[in-house]
Amino acid sequence: MAAALYIYYRVQDNILPIRQQTETLLAEIEKTTGIKGRLLQRRDDTQTWMEVYEQVADADALQQALQGGLASRPLLAALARHEEWFVPLA
Repeated sequence: MAAALYIYYRVQDNILPIRQQTETLLAEIEKTTGIKGRLLQRRDDTQTWMEVYEQVADADALQQALQGGLASRPLLAALARHEEWFVPLA
C-alpha cells in the first residue's frame, strides 16, 4: 500500500539557502527514488514549510535517500523536522 510522507519544519534565518538546499534535495530524491516531492509553506505563516512525498511504495528507500541527502545539507539537517506518515483509509 502506498503511503504519503509529510515533513514540516520552521525556517527563520538563511531562508534562501535553505530553499536552495531543499529544492536540490527534492530533485535528488526524485532522481534516486522516482518520487517527486513538493515544497509548500503555510498560508498564514510563511516560515512553516512542508515537504510532501506521495505514492511512496518503499518507505525504507525514501528514508535512506532522505538521510543521505540531509548528510550533505547542513542547513536542512539542523532544522527540527517533524515527519508524519499517512495511508489511505481502510
